[in-house]
Amino acid sequence: MARKQNFDLDSGIPSLAGKVILITGGTSGLGKATLLALAAHKPEAILFTGRNTANGEQVVKDVKAISSTIDVLHLPCDQSDLHSVDAAMKRLLEHVQRLDIVICNAGVMGKDAVLTKDGYEYHFGVNHLAHGLIIKQLLPLLKSTANRYGDARVVSVASNGFRWTPGGGIVFEELQTTQDMAFAGRWRRYGQSKLANVVYAAELTRRHPEISSVSIHPGVIFTDLWDPNLSLLNRVFVWLATLGQSVSVEQGILNPCWAATTSKENFKAGAYYEPVGVEGAQTKDSSNEKLKQQLWNWTEEQLKTYS
Repeated sequence: MARKQNFDLDSGIPSLAGKVILITGGTSGLGKATLLALAAHKPEAILFTGRNTANGEQVVKDVKAISSTIDVLHLPCDQSDLHSVDAAMKRLLEHVQRLDIVICNAGVMGKDAVLTKDGYEYHFGVNHLAHGLIIKQLLPLLKSTANRYGDARVVSVASNGFRWTPGGGIVFEELQTTQDMAFAGRWRRYGQSKLANVVYAAELTRRHPEISSVSIHPGVIFTDLWDPNLSLLNRVFVWLATLGQSVSVEQGILNPCWAATTSKENFKAGAYYEPVGVEGAQTKDSSNEKLKQQLWNWTEEQLKTYS
């Protein structure tokens, strides 16, 4: 097993001068904390998505307080609505000419059995399909950045919960239903979406090797990702399942910051990493090459109307 890497935000993150960064879900929680940590190393521009306009305005002020020279832009975006995602990415493409780092951070966890506005199981629609559209729309810019500057990186914030999946790993024929499972359904639906994050990151690297794509687990962090309306039974389940594993937000940002900024020689593109910089064990489903290709093709089919 690989050894945990010592990683200090101040000394471990190199100068980000000239770089352009996108973080999804950057208005609160882990996304906001990651954004501010990267801002301290003076990139050219930081763009971030999020639904809450007031929070977005505050993040812009926070970044400007760190450095008035950073070009910072909030892109209002609802990841349960693919039209909103598409509009946000089109605005991004009008604003920048390079894109060095994309951190796919936005997500939901433990939600009830409901559908997105586009008719997909909610976790899968928000955690995977919306990010699939983001990557699809930004792929040409990422590739041109990689070719010109030597690297472009996509970091998918997954979870060790990718092991909590329903039978078959990803149940494609049920993704346009609520998948209202009888036992631990909300956690199995979440696990399925996180499996998709791990699998898609690996397949992105295989198909587009010029892009450094990895998936990561930040650690168990009790941010607003957790549904405040969870029942007592589900809260007890979460507490038992994560006993002794929880970390602070300050600790949780170490792995995404490492993955986004460490030298390419320090990781294996397409791999899954646990804190900090430790290559995590795969499951039968996450290492299934057929599943990787099937997910990529399914995602392309769902997003074919977007160009």
